[in-house]
Amino acid sequence: MTTKLDFIDTSQVRIIPPNASKHDALDLLIDVLCRNPVITDCEALRKAVYEREAIQSTGLGGGVAVPHVRIPEVTEPTIALGIAPDGVDFAALDNRPVKIIVLFATPKDAERTYLSLLAKVMVALRNRQTFASLASCRTTEEALALL
Repeated sequence: MTTKLDFIDTSQVRIIPPNASKHDALDLLIDVLCRNPVITDCEALRKAVYEREAIQSTGLGGGVAVPHVRIPEVTEPTIALGIAPDGVDFAALDNRPVKIIVLFATPKDAERTYLSLLAKVMVALRNRQTFASLASCRTTEEALALL
C-alpha cells in the first residue's frame, strides 16, 4: 500500500506512547525536528508551536492534528509525523482523540509550499484505509513499512 506520504523523512516518524498528553506529543515531535539541520533555532520552533496551539488547537477532528509554524528559523520545509494508536487528547474540534499528528515547520515566506504539503497530507489521510493503517501502527518499523 502506498500512503502518498513518502515525502516525509523517515527519521522524523515517531510513535506517540500510550497516555501521552498533547504537550508530550508536541515535545516529542519538536525534538525530532530539532535534529534536522534545517531548524536553526530549536527554542524558537518550540515557542512558535506552543504559541500557535494557544491561539486554537490544531486538532482538526477525524483523528488528525496538524500543528504548523512558518518561522525564519526554518530554512527548508520539514515535517514530523506522530502516530498515537491509543489516541491523544488534543482538544480537537470534534472532541475526539487524535491518532495522527503531522507537525509542519516551514520558512516564514513559504506559504505556498506549506499549503501544497498540507494538501498532500490531507488527501492521503482522507483515505480511510491509509488513515486506519497508519493509526494502528505500534512501532516505527510498522509505520515506515507503510511509508
